[in-house]
Amino acid sequence: QVQLVESGGDLVQPGGSLRLSCAASGIIFSVYTMGWYRQAPGKQRELVALINSGGSTNYPDSVKGRFTISRDNAKNTVYLQMNSLKPEDTAVYYCNAYKNGISSWGQGTQVTVSS
Repeated sequence: QVQLVESGGDLVQPGGSLRLSCAASGIIFSVYTMGWYRQAPGKQRELVALINSGGSTNYPDSVKGRFTISRDNAKNTVYLQMNSLKPEDTAVYYCNAYKNGISSWGQGTQVTVSS
């Protein structure tokens, strides 16, 4: 049974930084593509960052240069370092594990960017 547990969400001022963590269990973590998604109120869930088993990463233009995804296979954990945060980054952030057409999701962690 896959379990993904996110942590690190908080209230932060514009221009600030946060690091999200997602601890995985129940999977062979190192072979999974891991991702971070977000969903703001009234909007669809959108991709924030992906990292595959080989360490290659992918970001949409909206966060490129500000967000960095990384993984520690020894700790079964994926991270999202978020810098230069903007109010439009406010959302619930979800961790995702993907392999062979099957996705698993965490419960989400709230990130609020506001002065």
